[in-house]
Amino acid sequence: MEKAIYLPMVLIILNRDLTVVETSPFKLKKPYLILIEDTIKIIQKELAEVKQYMKKHKLQVIETKRDDAFTMYMFLYKGYEEAHNYFNPRIRNKVQELLEFYFQKQHMSR
Repeated sequence: MEKAIYLPMVLIILNRDLTVVETSPFKLKKPYLILIEDTIKIIQKELAEVKQYMKKHKLQVIETKRDDAFTMYMFLYKGYEEAHNYFNPRIRNKVQELLEFYFQKQHMSR
């Protein structure tokens, strides 16, 4: 269920990076654009699967509170609520791990 938290963040970062690469003075943009665009497609597909699973099993994840240090999420399942605090640097590290994983996955599939 945590993928429902992390994957949208990974997509936001990749879309921002895509914009940066498109507007950058790189001489050879195409390889970077292809890598980012292909990675976005893979993550979008995986996120769609996560959302489908959550809908099928009546699961919800809702961000309820955010401050400088923590972000709180409410997990809802069959009438039960469970609150979890996530340390923001931990979120950032996990998102970075996922970016590295998906880039390596792209590299290996070529």
